[in-house]
Amino acid sequence: MPIHNLLNDLPAAGAEEVFHTLLRQPGVKIERIVSFGQASPPGYWFDQPDGEWVLLLAGEAKLLFEDEGMPRDLRPGDWLDIAPHRRHRVDWTDPEQPTVWLAVHYSHLP
Repeated sequence: MPIHNLLNDLPAAGAEEVFHTLLRQPGVKIERIVSFGQASPPGYWFDQPDGEWVLLLAGEAKLLFEDEGMPRDLRPGDWLDIAPHRRHRVDWTDPEQPTVWLAVHYSHLP
């Protein structure tokens, strides 16, 4: 099995974020997300049925939760566990360098 590095082979900057599924198994999906200055559209809130554990690997970002007044500043090494249906949005990502996320989407067991 080859060794992979999440910070290698980053896509070129573009108009859209780039999502790459690394692993998909029942109840879990792991993906690398690369942002280049993208943010959620105005007024848009993610409202996901599953939990999401997210780690910022490179770059910088601001994540805003609907129930909080100020966005959270994220830098490399920062991580969050976002509960299902906790409304949030990507408020900002660094336009000068790639922002690399590792996202683990998981189902909650009853």
